Amino acid sequence: MANVRHLFLLLLFFILPLVTTASMTEMEALLLLKKSLTNAQSLNSWHPGSPVCGDKRSWVGVICFNNVIRGLRLGRMGLSGEINVDALVNLPKLRSISIANNSFSGQIPSFNRLHALKAIYLSGNKFSGEIPPDFFSNMNSLKKIWLSRNSFSGMIPTSLANLKNLIELHLDDNGFSGTIPHIDQPKLKSFNVSNNALFGEIPTSLKRFGKSSFAGNEGLCGDSMDKKCNSNNGNAQGMSKVAVVSVVLVVVICMVGLVLTSRSKQREREFDEFSREIGEEAIEVHLPEMKKESSHTKRASTVPQLILVNEKKGVFGMPDLMKAAAEVLGNGGLGSSYKAVMGNGVAVVVKRMREMNRMGDDGFEVEMRRLGRLRHPNVLPPLAFHFRKEEKLLVYEYIPRGSLLYLLHGDRGQSDKALSWSTRLRIIQGIARGVAYIHTQLASFDLPHGNLKSSNVLLGPDLEPLLIDYGYSPLVAPQQASRVLFAYKAPESIQYHHVSHKSDVYCLGILILEILTGKFPSQYLTYGNGGTDVVQMVESAISEQREPDVYDPEILESGKSHESMERCLWLGVACTELNPERRPDIREAVRQIEEIVAKCEDLLS
Repeated sequence: MANVRHLFLLLLFFILPLVTTASMTEMEALLLLKKSLTNAQSLNSWHPGSPVCGDKRSWVGVICFNNVIRGLRLGRMGLSGEINVDALVNLPKLRSISIANNSFSGQIPSFNRLHALKAIYLSGNKFSGEIPPDFFSNMNSLKKIWLSRNSFSGMIPTSLANLKNLIELHLDDNGFSGTIPHIDQPKLKSFNVSNNALFGEIPTSLKRFGKSSFAGNEGLCGDSMDKKCNSNNGNAQGMSKVAVVSVVLVVVICMVGLVLTSRSKQREREFDEFSREIGEEAIEVHLPEMKKESSHTKRASTVPQLILVNEKKGVFGMPDLMKAAAEVLGNGGLGSSYKAVMGNGVAVVVKRMREMNRMGDDGFEVEMRRLGRLRHPNVLPPLAFHFRKEEKLLVYEYIPRGSLLYLLHGDRGQSDKALSWSTRLRIIQGIARGVAYIHTQLASFDLPHGNLKSSNVLLGPDLEPLLIDYGYSPLVAPQQASRVLFAYKAPESIQYHHVSHKSDVYCLGILILEILTGKFPSQYLTYGNGGTDVVQMVESAISEQREPDVYDPEILESGKSHESMERCLWLGVACTELNPERRPDIREAVRQIEEIVAKCEDLLS
C-alpha cells in the first residue's frame, strides 16, 4: 500500500505538472515569464484583463499574427532577472526573441530548447560564461544571432558552423577566445567577431568580410588583418622595413581593388536581376500583327480592335500602332513592354500581357474602363487595350524619365540632385497619396494596387511619382498572381496564402525603406540571391540602436533632415510588420507622411 502511495505522490508532483505545462495557454505562459523577471514595470500591460493580441491595447512587445504569438520584442525595457524558458516552450509558434539592451546576467538562457526560433537578439546585456559547443545543434531554423556587448568567454560554439540558414552572426565585444570555427554558410551576409581574444588564421570561408569584422583580436592573422600567418617569425622580423611597407601597400591596394570590384559586380548582379523591368538598349522592332478572332463575333468590323478607355493623348487605333516602330523597354513578370511613336508624334508604351486570363472579354473591358476613368496626379491610367485569349495589349502614356528603380539604382551620373532627401520625401508623399486614391476607387478589390514596387513608379518631369501596374489582381488567375504580383510577397501571403489591403501597405513599407537606405530590396527578387533584405537590415539596426547607419549617405544633408528621416524609417518598419493587423492602414500612413512633410516645409522649399 505504501508503494502505491509513493507512486501516487510521484504522479502528483512530477507528472501532473508536465500535463499542466503542456496545456498552458499563451497568456498563462507570458504571465509566467513576466513573474520570473525583475524591474518589469514596462510590462504592466501584461495582465489577464487585456487581450494578448488583436488590437491597439494588446500586450507591449508581443508580436502576433492571426492571434498567435510569433515574436517577443522586449529590448530597452530595463529588464533583469531569470528568463523562464519553461514558459517560452508553451509558445510553439514563437520565431523571434529580442531582449537586447537590458540588464540580464548569468549564463546564456536555454533558448536552444526552442527549436523553431529564427532570430535571437541578446546584445547589450551582462551575460557571461562559456556557451557549450553543441548549444545551437538543434536550432536549424536560426537565421540571426546577436550576442554582441556581453561578457561571454571560452570558445565560439562549433555548432554555429552547422546552421545552414544563418544570415547574421554578431559576437563582437565579448571575451571569446581560441580560433574561429570554419563557418561556411553561403547565406551569411553579416558577420562580426571584433573585440574578443581570438587568435589563429581567419578561415577562408570568412575572408569575404572586411577587417572591421575581426578588429580588436591581436592574435588573428590572415589577409583580412594585413598580417601573415607565418610560423617562422624570425624570418618575418628579419625583413627590412622597406620590404614590409611594400608588401603591406601591395596587399592593401589589392584588397581595396577587390572590394571595389566585388561591390561593383554585386551591384551589377542585383541591378541585372531587374534590368528586364527598367530598360534595355533600345532596338527597333515591330509589334506583332493582331489578327481578329472569329469567336469575338460581337466585336464587328465597325468596332475598332483597339478599345480606347482614356482620350488624354487623342484618338488612335490599332493601325496607328502597327505602323509605328517600337523600342524594347523590358520584360517583366506580366509581359513585355515597348515604346511606340505613332505617326502623329504621340509616344505610348504598349504592354503585351500574358498572364491576364482570369476574365473573358466582357469582364476585362469593364475592369479596363474602370481603370481608364481614374484621375489623380500620382496615378497613370491606361489609354487603350486590345483583347484576345492568348494575350492582351495595354497602352499607356510614355513617361520619358523612367522608373524610380532606375533613379535609385541605375546610372546616377546625371541625377545626383534628384536623389536628395527633400526629393525622396516628395516621392514618398506622392506614392502614398496615389495608393490611397487607388484604395478609395478600387476598395472592393482584395488588392487595390497589388504590384507596388519601385519599378512600377514612374517619374514625371518634376519627379512627381506616377503609379502604374495597379488594379490587376482581378484579371490575373490566383496561381499566376502569387508569382507575378509583388503584394503576394507579403508575409501573410507567403505563410498563409492570404492577401488584403494591408498587403499593399507592406509593399509601401518596402518602398519607403528602399528610398531611405538606397538599397535594392531582396524582396523584389523572385529567383536567386542578391539585393538586401531591407526589413532585416533596419530591424537589426534598431535593435542595436544604430539607426543612422542604414540611411543612404547621399541623403545625409544636414541635421534638420534627420528627424524626418527617422520618422519615415519608423513608418517603414510599421508598414512591414509581420502581423498585418499591426500595420497602419493606408489612410493612417498618408496622415503620418503628410505630418512629416508639414514639419519639413523649409526643407522642401
